[in-house]
Amino acid sequence: MSRPSRLQRQILSLYRELLRAGRGKPGAEARVRAEFRQHAGLPRSDVLRIEYLYRRGKRQLQLLRSGHATAMGIFVRPRGPTEEAGGGTATPGPESPCGGTEARETRSGGR
Repeated sequence: MSRPSRLQRQILSLYRELLRAGRGKPGAEARVRAEFRQHAGLPRSDVLRIEYLYRRGKRQLQLLRSGHATAMGIFVRPRGPTEEAGGGTATPGPESPCGGTEARETRSGGR
């Protein structure tokens, strides 16, 4: 087995640091592990993507280490029954960051 590259050593170090920083914060360790597993299959040749994810991880580490972070979560849009079944129905409106649909307001002239 060959020696790990400098970037690989940095990523493993980041992984350990994120796990340490996430101790005692609900959801942090599971999120870190899931995120690293999700991207474990990235080809070594995709250096730009790997470096981007590394920088993103460093920023998340800074946030975890700051006194403001009490937990770590994921913002995702919950799937509806038609989306899970692969139905081709469109969603009723644009999604807001909170997971609901935004209400569009139209104004009629004169008021």
